[in-house]
Amino acid sequence: MASEFFDKVYKVVRQIPEGRVTTYGHIARFLGTGRSARVVGYAMNASHNDASVPAHRVVNRKGVLTGKHFFGGSTLMEDLLKSEGILVVEDQIQNFEQCIWDPMEHLDQAAYFTDLIE
Repeated sequence: MASEFFDKVYKVVRQIPEGRVTTYGHIARFLGTGRSARVVGYAMNASHNDASVPAHRVVNRKGVLTGKHFFGGSTLMEDLLKSEGILVVEDQIQNFEQCIWDPMEHLDQAAYFTDLIE
C-alpha cells in the first residue's frame, strides 16, 4: 500500500518543471490525501536512489529545504536548486511565491488517476 502511494507521489514529482518547486502539502492535496504531507515526505526520503525523481524540488510549506539531510549531508539539494535558477539563502527559497508549482493548477487530476488505474 505505501508503495502504491509512493509511486503516485513520484509520478507527481516527475512533473515539476525545472526551476520550480512544490510542497509536501501540495502533493498530498493533489492526491486527495490533504493530511498526509508527512507521508509524502517519507516517500521523498525513500526516493533518493531513483534519479528519475527530482526530490530536490520538494520543500516544506515555507520554502525551507527540510529534506536536505537526505542528500548525503551535503549542500546537494541547494546546489541543484541553484543550478535551476532558484535563489536559496540559508536553506530558504527566496521569492518562494514565484517558484511554487501547484499540481492542482497544472495537472489534470482525472487523467492522472485514470493513468494509474490502467
